[in-house]
Amino acid sequence: MTGPDPSVPPRRVDPARVHALIVGIEAFDAGSGWDLPGPARDAVRFHRLLREAGVPEDQLRLHLSPLPPYVPEVPYRPADQATLRRVLVRELPAAQGDVLWVWWGGHGVLDRSGHLRLFCADATTGDKVGIDLDSALDRYAGDAVPGFAEQLWIVDACETFEEALGFRDQLPPEALPVGRRDLVHRQTVLRAAGRGRAAANDPVGATGLFSDILLGLLGERATALPAPPDAQELFPAVQARIAALREAGRTLQYPEIRLQTPGRTENLPSTGRTAGERPASPMQRAVQALLAYPLMGDPTERQAVISLLDPRVTAMLPRHPRARTDATGILNGLRRHHPRALWELFDAVVSMDDDPERKRELADALHELEPRM
Repeated sequence: MTGPDPSVPPRRVDPARVHALIVGIEAFDAGSGWDLPGPARDAVRFHRLLREAGVPEDQLRLHLSPLPPYVPEVPYRPADQATLRRVLVRELPAAQGDVLWVWWGGHGVLDRSGHLRLFCADATTGDKVGIDLDSALDRYAGDAVPGFAEQLWIVDACETFEEALGFRDQLPPEALPVGRRDLVHRQTVLRAAGRGRAAANDPVGATGLFSDILLGLLGERATALPAPPDAQELFPAVQARIAALREAGRTLQYPEIRLQTPGRTENLPSTGRTAGERPASPMQRAVQALLAYPLMGDPTERQAVISLLDPRVTAMLPRHPRARTDATGILNGLRRHHPRALWELFDAVVSMDDDPERKRELADALHELEPRM
């Protein structure tokens, strides 16, 4: 199904009983190396959808950190950690409402405990402050938040493994206070990247690929807003469009969805694959990550990369003129006989192309591929 069923009348929700937290962070105190053009613009587009659906302006909490020259056309509040924590812990739980939308676009990382950390605008390289998404979800699934029985959380952020990024300083503890769990709240959580993966951004179009897809699909369902859409109808459409972008070489991400209803928690099939397609093995993921570098498609440039490795290692590697066959042989040979050289290969590739998204995905894939001792 590519769109909502026109024979099914949209479910009605009173806009006066709807609230939203909308976050878009493009500029960080960490400096220009963290610049991410797109999330603030995506957040404003989402704000417009809910506003046009009749949700009162004062119930749309818009928090932005835009990159110049972009100037949002609507008023907004800051997106620092203290402000966002106050909204999550104090403001929203005190609000009277039935439906909560949460939209977050920016940088993120999967910490060593498996929690997704969403960095705030005042994050620096030495003090990576943010919001622990998983603890926020726990808080909003219990009696600490008496309202908002229905919630939809949409997160467009990387889920790269913390250890793959080589942080000098540990991430600070960020857990929010959590009450007693109950069977009242229904949560749907859409996450853009998938475990260990980067969420692609289009710097030219100034949008996140996942966000742009979601905004388009929600726009097609505008007559049903502000009621949250049927996630089991919406998510396959998201999967199909992300799969097309993967086939085009524009991203390596696999969106995920979690449904938590009274009495059960369910992770829907979250690979973004077409029916019958098997999950990618560590070798397949590593090959895809390596071939995501344009230079690996050119035999001359591919040989230039291999020439940077130890000749005693490369002399034993099988080689082939076809890029995919060659990449598979190189990775398999290094993994079996010279596993430490996988990281020499990583250094050689990123020395010639330091694209941060491709670098993160290759690092994650090699961590997954390397033999476990």
